[in-house]
Amino acid sequence: MIPGKRFFTIFCLMLGVFAALSQDDRKDKTAVTYEEIYDEPYSINKLFVHFQPLYGEVFATNVNAGFGLEANYYLNDKFDFKAHFRKTYSKSFYDFARDLAVKNSDVDNQAEVFNYFEFGGTYHLKDFTESSKTKMFLYKNSYKGSKWSARVPLNAEIPCKVRKIYGLRTGGIIWDSSTDINRALESQGLTNADLKNSEGNGLPEGVGVFSNIYSKGLYVGGSMTWIRNVAVSFDKFETGVDDLILTTFFDILVSPWISIDDIVYTPRDANGDPILADRKTYSVAAIKTNMFGFRAGIEGKFNRTLSWSYGAEAGYRPSIDGKGFFAMLKISIPVYSTNLDYKVEAFGK
Repeated sequence: MIPGKRFFTIFCLMLGVFAALSQDDRKDKTAVTYEEIYDEPYSINKLFVHFQPLYGEVFATNVNAGFGLEANYYLNDKFDFKAHFRKTYSKSFYDFARDLAVKNSDVDNQAEVFNYFEFGGTYHLKDFTESSKTKMFLYKNSYKGSKWSARVPLNAEIPCKVRKIYGLRTGGIIWDSSTDINRALESQGLTNADLKNSEGNGLPEGVGVFSNIYSKGLYVGGSMTWIRNVAVSFDKFETGVDDLILTTFFDILVSPWISIDDIVYTPRDANGDPILADRKTYSVAAIKTNMFGFRAGIEGKFNRTLSWSYGAEAGYRPSIDGKGFFAMLKISIPVYSTNLDYKVEAFGK
């Protein structure tokens, strides 16, 4: 007798085979004709403004999530520029180190909000077009609702041009954040005693220590961009469009300017009242930082007046040594774009 789990697996496989065979016999699987409306990968908008209601970042220095704003500008098929800003909504949603500092810190340092700024540009080392193909799903207005969700959509392969750009990227990155110093000390084999005051005495053990880190740096790298901007009119189906602008990149990160706030600590008496006369400042010079890092990522957007975009990147960011790994995902809704061409011809009467 076949065990239940094995029987269920075989049953699912058989269903998959029958489904595949049934798709081959679909009555609507017939040839379609189309007419090209445009195929112009160089005719893309110049300015894109992204409103990002949500991003999420797993960062060893501080896990965070929040909102952002981004802008892209394309100049004469030779350069494109980028500016990006993001920050957390609040300490509880989601600024992990700051939230921990508010709840657990025993020192006088005020926890800093996570802020991130990036600005830079890409020079088009090589910008050219090649013959390519794209797949477009065949859709009718009658497919709306449950009928569309219940069917496997047909697609047609359409010849088109693809624009490829090999780019050289560079720019600047500035960010600041609160961080858990106890974890940083532990990862580097240090203790509170390694944080010394002006008298050479270490910070008492058992003190919950949080501080703020500030970073200013540069990035340099390369990118590859694919641009399709094609539309065709199908007989019996809705117009098909492929206007994706897809970029992959790899950067080397260098941050010569990384600083951490020294620790200010005020001991308390048996009643829990601060002993202001014994307030001391403890140096964080013993904590090592790493000024080098790297990242790889992907970004996609569409050449439309109103649309959406996505992006993801991961790597090792210059930060406290051992606390640089990060992975970030961002979604932009909406994205507004324009060609910035408002000139019209005028004729005298």
